[in-house]
Amino acid sequence: MSTPFHNTPAAQLIADRIQALSHRKTQAEIASEAGFANANMMTFLKNGRNKVPLDRVPALAKALEVDPAYLMRLTIERAVGITAAQAVIEIFGTPATENERGWLMELRDASDNSDPRLTARSRAALRGIFGK
Repeated sequence: MSTPFHNTPAAQLIADRIQALSHRKTQAEIASEAGFANANMMTFLKNGRNKVPLDRVPALAKALEVDPAYLMRLTIERAVGITAAQAVIEIFGTPATENERGWLMELRDASDNSDPRLTARSRAALRGIFGK
């Protein structure tokens, strides 16, 4: 069996979330919540046999209890191809998660909405927060 999407970030996220939620819901329940008629689809997605259909991202994200923008960002390139994904992001911007929007709002508040440039110093400070 071919697994062209094995070890992709989306497949790994799906596998991790299925495992994390296993004490509360089954793969079949997750598949049903995501709108998949066949519970095996979750196995196909987490093993990389199938790519995530873009029209299922919102429902799948809800079923997996993850931010839909995060799941979309992980799946869009595989769904439409690199060139098309770059065009979508160029036109609409990169999908931002609720957490990332929170960071942006805090940055705007902390800077009095002054649109600060990302300098070497501010980049180093930010990376210091994350230990990078």
